[in-house]
Amino acid sequence: MEITPQTVADEHERLRARGSIPELINETRDRLGQLFGVDVAHVSAEQYRNEVDAVFADGDKAVNVAALCALLRTLDCEGDYPGFIVDEFLGRKLAATIAGGEPFALLAEATFHFADAHTRGGPEAPAGADDLDAALAAGFQTRLPGWGWTDEPSPFVSNR
Repeated sequence: MEITPQTVADEHERLRARGSIPELINETRDRLGQLFGVDVAHVSAEQYRNEVDAVFADGDKAVNVAALCALLRTLDCEGDYPGFIVDEFLGRKLAATIAGGEPFALLAEATFHFADAHTRGGPEAPAGADDLDAALAAGFQTRLPGWGWTDEPSPFVSNR
């Protein structure tokens, strides 16, 4: 695999055009909200696209996101299960990279597994395709506002 500035630009456009990802983000937020007894705001396609732009505005992050997406998009393993570990690993790393630093990276990794449990690729899709979708949903839903605890200042700030 070769990652060039054009490869990154192409991936940027590919992710911007993924209309199914905001829907998956909202489905994931609805499921998590029910589990935790909170209302989580939905995200619009425009919010998603703006956040994709923000991720790709950071060249160091953009090259890693593009490479992880390309790997997941093409990763396949006969019978799927033998490749299970690598697609889970790559999916977690993609979600964490998109989300940013801690604690959001860890939250995105955990959310990846939750979203992945509810995401299925088609019968002809490579094994990594559903992990790619779950990772994008987990990473971007973590970055985007809508969770009460992230929309307010932390009560743990110390001014000393």
